[in-house]
Amino acid sequence: MQTRFVVVLGSLMSGLGKGVVTSSILKLLDLYNYRALPLKFDGYLNMDAGTMNPYQHGEVFVLNDRSEVDMDFGMYERFLGRDLTGDLSITGGKIFSKVISKERTGDYLGEDVQIIPHLTGEIVRWIENVSEEKKIDVLVIEVGGTVGDLENGYFIEAMRQLALKRKVVFVNLTYLPTNSGEQKTKPTQLAFRTLMQLGIRPDFLVCRCSGRIKEKTKEKLALFTNLTQERIINDSNTKSIYELPLQLLAQNFDKMLLKDLGLEERGMDNAALEKFRGNVDKILNPAKTINIAAVGKYTGTDDTYVSVKEAVVHAAAIFGARPNIAWLDSSGLDDLDDEGIAKVLSGFDGIIVPGGFGKRGVEGKIKAIKYARLGKVPYLGLCLGLQLMVIEFARNVCGLDGANSTEFDGNAKHNVVDLMPEQRGLKEKGGSMRLGSYACVIRNAGTMAFKAYQSSNIEERHRHRYELNNEYRKVLQDNGLVISGVSPDDSLVEIVEWGEGFGIGTQAHPEFKSRPGSPSPLFKSFVSACMSFQERKDLSSAAAWRTPAFEEPASLT
Repeated sequence: MQTRFVVVLGSLMSGLGKGVVTSSILKLLDLYNYRALPLKFDGYLNMDAGTMNPYQHGEVFVLNDRSEVDMDFGMYERFLGRDLTGDLSITGGKIFSKVISKERTGDYLGEDVQIIPHLTGEIVRWIENVSEEKKIDVLVIEVGGTVGDLENGYFIEAMRQLALKRKVVFVNLTYLPTNSGEQKTKPTQLAFRTLMQLGIRPDFLVCRCSGRIKEKTKEKLALFTNLTQERIINDSNTKSIYELPLQLLAQNFDKMLLKDLGLEERGMDNAALEKFRGNVDKILNPAKTINIAAVGKYTGTDDTYVSVKEAVVHAAAIFGARPNIAWLDSSGLDDLDDEGIAKVLSGFDGIIVPGGFGKRGVEGKIKAIKYARLGKVPYLGLCLGLQLMVIEFARNVCGLDGANSTEFDGNAKHNVVDLMPEQRGLKEKGGSMRLGSYACVIRNAGTMAFKAYQSSNIEERHRHRYELNNEYRKVLQDNGLVISGVSPDDSLVEIVEWGEGFGIGTQAHPEFKSRPGSPSPLFKSFVSACMSFQERKDLSSAAAWRTPAFEEPASLT
């Protein structure tokens, strides 16, 4: 069967949730047992997302094959429950580089190399090659940015050209603002008209709004877009992103989409649907609540630690719990003494220190880790969170004054964390870290790591340049730090633990492989420890959460 295509376009403004819409479409097709995969276009001229600031572009997601991609790939994998590959990510940098390389090698001899047909033709070839190589039924293409951006104009033109030769269904995501109780349609009308001017007539209009679309609003939109009212799809705010596929099902979007694609309306996999509904229900209807502090440096936006947040949600749902996650800027802890740290952190059932780069806020994270260790508060360190766990232990347990990472202090007296040997002398920053999936051997069946994974051989995804300095392994272990996971050749430390309480750090990013209904083993063990800790502690101390520096975490989920 020849591959069909769905193209998801955004208009009016960014951040409306094209990734969630794309993921929901993928999920619906998967429930019908059609083989569907995503492809994402991003207009920036970077080759990939690896060198970008998470404040500007959100989390950098890492795939098994070492690809650093847009955060939406995490969404796709979580909805599909399938590992993806880097050829499903197209950036402006990749496309322009490919065309220029071809020009230099003489592929276009005698021609003026232009946006049309050379660049757009290269995009269409990439898409067709991917669909043929992977033998898929439907490729769902998300176009980054918004209609009218210079950065994605040539890609939208390529989608118009693709539709001239292949079956393509266009889905336009838009926003309905509300003023004085009235849903305003004029911005959407203008955006729709812009798409028509580009030669694209959307088959569906998906409307983001705070409440449901009113019938009067649907009537007006139908009149101005030449769409029937059932093709104007409600995408109202939900408690969980995983509700959207169910919301689309309720509007018969799935049946209309299959008909438009010319696909057989085969029976849906009801067992898979009920399993998905059950996972969503566990997220939406928890019996308990746990309070977790995530101490990081990129806390100014919701997108920087999205995989960490989702991994906690997945794990908590297994235990019938709702996580309240307070994202604490570690810079705000730098200058606090032990008493000040205790005031900020005393109300939490667990502490996470996620990954990151650079010196800012490092000392605040180390203080939070010390508080967790001494108070036996469940602790999970991810990548940098492992490295800082080692530094804190070296300073405060081993007595190694001045212990640090050479990332933060090139002249550290005790460089317990150091640049990996193969990273030294590298000139190119992009794509040069230790990236992708790597094997790890868990040494002892009695460790927290083994209890979490129930296996001696595991694989997780990585993204880092620094590692525990092997010269300090002995002194750390002699003082009680447990090295529970190492690389197969024993050259790299992958997992460390405290001897008492629940405290574990991993050099990997296990959050990248967590799925609804199938949470990361480490996150699952961490949440279980948080719930046990909550049961043991005096709940009346919860009033200590509120401090002048931080709001209580209940509003930060």
